[in-house]
Amino acid sequence: MLEIYTKLGFEHILDPKGYDHILFVIALCAVYVVKDWKKVLVLVTAFTIGHSLTLALSSLRIISISADLVETLIPVTIVLTCCFNILKGRTENDRNYISYSLALGFGFIHGLGFSNFFKAMLGQEESITGPLFFFNIGVEIGQIIIVILTLFLSYVVVDILKVKQKYFNYIVSGCILIWATKMIFF
Repeated sequence: MLEIYTKLGFEHILDPKGYDHILFVIALCAVYVVKDWKKVLVLVTAFTIGHSLTLALSSLRIISISADLVETLIPVTIVLTCCFNILKGRTENDRNYISYSLALGFGFIHGLGFSNFFKAMLGQEESITGPLFFFNIGVEIGQIIIVILTLFLSYVVVDILKVKQKYFNYIVSGCILIWATKMIFF
């Protein structure tokens, strides 16, 4: 029965109607190349930990934040990630520490965006532990698929077509930045 939550988490993350999360994961990956795959997986896992915590806290009704505020903050996190990508790139020595911290913190906000969907799924479950764990496994699998596709695109553009990685980052982050800015205002 719990595996249904894995399927729901997987489908939820890859739902084209919920493209904000897809855009965020792509933005997280934009500054990396294939050889950095371990760093990217740690980064995405930090994001998962962040949204897992707020999913749990929200499901237990320990925290509650206006859905309208959360729906505004989610594209703001995407905009900030893209700006960070464009301004800092991969050259900073502390890039990973900052990226992991931002991914974790932004995961808190995105988790609040998941919380209404997750609470509706729970129904009359006695405990949230199993459903939350399996839902997050599904989300993580979906995110890994997004990471693989993004890193594959990076490989094609950077390694095969010989476009400089910084230009790939600028194009991907710039396009997502424009899209996310539009999401804030419309």
